[in-house]
Amino acid sequence: MENFKEKTEGQMLDIWLFVGILLSVFGVILALAGIYYIFYPDTNTTFGHLNPNLWWGGIMIVSGIIFQAVSYYNRKKQV
Repeated sequence: MENFKEKTEGQMLDIWLFVGILLSVFGVILALAGIYYIFYPDTNTTFGHLNPNLWWGGIMIVSGIIFQAVSYYNRKKQV
């Protein structure tokens, strides 16, 4: 049993951790762009008043945090 424990100490990271990090980073970039366009509107577009950059940035940040939490809890459960 101790041999098995020694082999699992160097286990690989879950793919969902990297997916969560990427979603969070891209979400922050989109949210910052949305905040910028609130103060400096570039052009009048059809849905410009709804500020989709800000909404999708927030959705991506939340989903990235969820993926990171799932990865954390799966890794914690395996140990």
